[in-house]
Amino acid sequence: AIAAQVGTGNIAGAATAIASGGPGAIFWMWLSAFFGMATIYGEASLAQKYKTTSNGKVIGGPVYYITEAFKGSFGKFLAGLFSILIILALGFFGNMVQSNSISDAFDTAFHTPKIIVGVVVAIAAGFIFLGGVSRIASVTEKIVPIMAALYILGSLIVVIMNISKLGTAFASIFVGAFNPSAIMGAGAGIAVKHAVRFGVARGLFSNEAGMGSTPHAHALAKVKHPCDQGLVAMMGVFIDTFVVLTMTALVIVITADVHSYGATGVKLAQAAYNSAFGSFGNIFIAICMLFFAFSTIVGWYFFGEQNVKYLFGEKAIKVYAAIVVVFVIVGSTLKVDLVWTLSDLFNGMMVIPN
Repeated sequence: AIAAQVGTGNIAGAATAIASGGPGAIFWMWLSAFFGMATIYGEASLAQKYKTTSNGKVIGGPVYYITEAFKGSFGKFLAGLFSILIILALGFFGNMVQSNSISDAFDTAFHTPKIIVGVVVAIAAGFIFLGGVSRIASVTEKIVPIMAALYILGSLIVVIMNISKLGTAFASIFVGAFNPSAIMGAGAGIAVKHAVRFGVARGLFSNEAGMGSTPHAHALAKVKHPCDQGLVAMMGVFIDTFVVLTMTALVIVITADVHSYGATGVKLAQAAYNSAFGSFGNIFIAICMLFFAFSTIVGWYFFGEQNVKYLFGEKAIKVYAAIVVVFVIVGSTLKVDLVWTLSDLFNGMMVIPN
């Protein structure tokens, strides 16, 4: 579950939120994550309570608790709608964002053609997809803790190097949440609604609380009581938003005077880390992005796969895997703004039935 949460949203998501909504967007990310810890507690607990087995394998997620909540044809309609939306939102468009961020980071760091990065990521992902849930779990549970620890360490170094600016950075986040022009300057044109809109949207993309994605992973755990898994799910949101994402935000806001807000996405994050590490900042973010985003591609594929099984049965999985691979390649070549807009749209729609 954390492998799916800790992804491009923690680096590129934080950067695009700040670029579009100012430092104040981070405050709204925190607020949405705080309340999101309640919704994800509910999701994970319900996923545990209403999980079932299919062909000898444990399976669970929103479609099962939606049909339990709404009996009859309305429940089936709502569950079917959710399944379609999660396949589109995460399996297809969400994974386009992930591959786009990887290719963007490698383009900046190594000048590698984006299409080549997209093809390599797609081939590696396809290999893991074919291995089933056991291979997915074994890959992500090894990658994520190591990369998260290295990323937090690198971020702490930048913060410590600029420790005198830490108070100002927090002030700009809180002031910017309610009065962005005081921080960005009146000419920046950033209103409070932009700070809220991009903070909440990027926060949702990052921690997935309320979206209905992570319950598919939480359903697989073995626990004494469903609510035990709800507490674990809350920790996932805390680690994702209040630890990893906050690190990115602080580095970008602290180093704002040495790079412009003209860049967005991964390039803005790379510019921030370059201020401390020189050109190695580009490489550091590119490597972190590769592992973060790749683990999310694998996790999001799995969430979509569960819903493909629900709608179309086991036979459709290989077709779904092939389509995801194509979207990963296409996503690596598109403009940053387009893929984020598509992702925001379907993420928002997916929350409603869940």
